[in-house]
Amino acid sequence: MATTTRITVKASGTYDILLNKGSLSDIGQALKERFKPCSIAVLSDDKVFPLYGKTVTESLDKAGFTTVSHVIPNGEQSKTLDNVTSFISRMVDAQITRTDMVIALGGGVIGDMAGFAAAIYLRGIPYIQVPTTLLAAVDSSVGGKTAVDISAGKNLIGAFHQPALVYLDTDTLSTLDPQVMRDGFAEVIKYGIILDRKLFDTVAKTGSFDLKSVIARCIEIKRDVVEADEFDKGMRGLLNFGHTFGHAIEKLSGFTITHGSAVARGMIVAAKVARVYGFTDYTDVITKVVRDYGFETECPYSADQLYSVILSDKKRAGADITLVLPKSIGACTLEKMPATQVLELMKKAGL
Repeated sequence: MATTTRITVKASGTYDILLNKGSLSDIGQALKERFKPCSIAVLSDDKVFPLYGKTVTESLDKAGFTTVSHVIPNGEQSKTLDNVTSFISRMVDAQITRTDMVIALGGGVIGDMAGFAAAIYLRGIPYIQVPTTLLAAVDSSVGGKTAVDISAGKNLIGAFHQPALVYLDTDTLSTLDPQVMRDGFAEVIKYGIILDRKLFDTVAKTGSFDLKSVIARCIEIKRDVVEADEFDKGMRGLLNFGHTFGHAIEKLSGFTITHGSAVARGMIVAAKVARVYGFTDYTDVITKVVRDYGFETECPYSADQLYSVILSDKKRAGADITLVLPKSIGACTLEKMPATQVLELMKKAGL
């Protein structure tokens, strides 16, 4: 097998993240070393499965596992309860039992849906994340948050369900559309802003760093946060930097603005809000890096429009919302405030 970087997460379940290069065909052997032979339901999409489905299923079959695959259309629009139900029906037809597993082969949408299906099918079965996008690799594949979208908002139905393993082959990133790859860097930049100035400085020099090392560092940060606050009662909220505003931008656009692009703009909105809240202004610093990665930097929606969606945000608690605001690069803070104050701050910030 290829040289592997192993990062272990110790949460409600302990699991490894295996980070390697050019080893997707070895996934069957990796699973054979960790799990008993069983049936595996693979969820993927119509962009990823034609690229990697055969490699993964043949490797698993060779290692003694039995596979059944379910492929859905690519994109955020597919992240629905109906598609989760169709996948579960496929598992029922294939007689998947509690001793069997699910594999998420794809990006964040697939990972969230497969994890949620695994969390609720037969009251919970194991699942494995095989992320094929940078965004999923550094963020959504780790930590056990699973969810689907409904008309009222993004990720409003979900469950905490830690994976049994995360298996990442960085070679899968080489086939990404440039926009999809760029989306992942929004999350990488986020990690630097919230907790690691050195990481921020590294990725600010676009293209001059080792991608595998950057991915590993992001995963280490995510691991540390998840181990400290698995169920999102405190510091895990820092990972939402840019997301409260970003999710609102996504929804208002009808998801025509991608997650990464929305988060990039959301981080800038958060910096503007932090300025009027009384913190040091890092708007220009964050905007420059975001722009250097090719993101649009202007929020196309007004404070009132954003606020109408933020009121349905899953992080709202009663009449209050907790915003993640930058105090400096590498140090963000959680600020709980009345929802109405969020609207006031956005308006003062010129939105």
